[in-house]
Amino acid sequence: MLCIYRSASGYTIEKGDCFALLADFRFDELFTCSDPVDYAECQFKEGEKSVRPAGPLLAPMGSQEVWAAGVTYFRSRDARMEESESSGGDRFYDMVYEAERPELFFKATPTRCRGHLDKVCIRSDSTWDVPEPELTLAISAGGKVFGYTIGNDMSSRSIEGENPLYLPQAKVYRGSCALGPCLVVGELPRAEAKIAIEIQRGAELVFSGETEVAQIKRSFDELAQFLFRDNEFPHGALLMTGTGVVPDSGFTLARGDIIRIGIDGAGELENQVE
Repeated sequence: MLCIYRSASGYTIEKGDCFALLADFRFDELFTCSDPVDYAECQFKEGEKSVRPAGPLLAPMGSQEVWAAGVTYFRSRDARMEESESSGGDRFYDMVYEAERPELFFKATPTRCRGHLDKVCIRSDSTWDVPEPELTLAISAGGKVFGYTIGNDMSSRSIEGENPLYLPQAKVYRGSCALGPCLVVGELPRAEAKIAIEIQRGAELVFSGETEVAQIKRSFDELAQFLFRDNEFPHGALLMTGTGVVPDSGFTLARGDIIRIGIDGAGELENQVE
């Protein structure tokens, strides 16, 4: 297993307890080569010792688009039905949970993504905002799942709940996505791996929760196959796999909140809300 970190000064790769600086690394080449795992292994030079990068990190991506799957957990289905009940859209979320075809939607371009210790945003025209902790798959240009990272799918539940057709506005905006702290290559998380989140407001922990990868209803390959069906991703893609931890309806994010999301094997992604 390799963990690749991207900072303003370059790239660091971790293999076990060893770290190495990468003098000439390209995320786009990783996503477009025939064997991403072999490519990443070849980049590791044990003689070039370094340390894990400290401080803010950039999102571990190149030119990839970020997409997302919805209603892949039972808890997510309930939350989406709750927020859209007044608009009559709740039945659609119940149906898609059981349907053969998953919900897939565009989430972010690289410029809209934030990295570890960077700031994520809530919309100025939204009154109900939540983070969504999501295992995020790295998929090659050929449609092969070869790694993963941690994702924070920032969402406006008030806008989406008003009308399901407002989903793009609720999901796609400046600072609506965070990824990191690294990209794990060569190994996918086990079924029992934990996905955990906590939100801190000042000195107070205002929300925490966790789930397991096993609770995702659909397989990773199934989601990747639907994403690539009749579509093309010349630089590969990153796919958020949905959330199984949703704050209750009485909770909304506030400016200054600290969001920490952890996934076994990938570390912890931390962002402040603005």
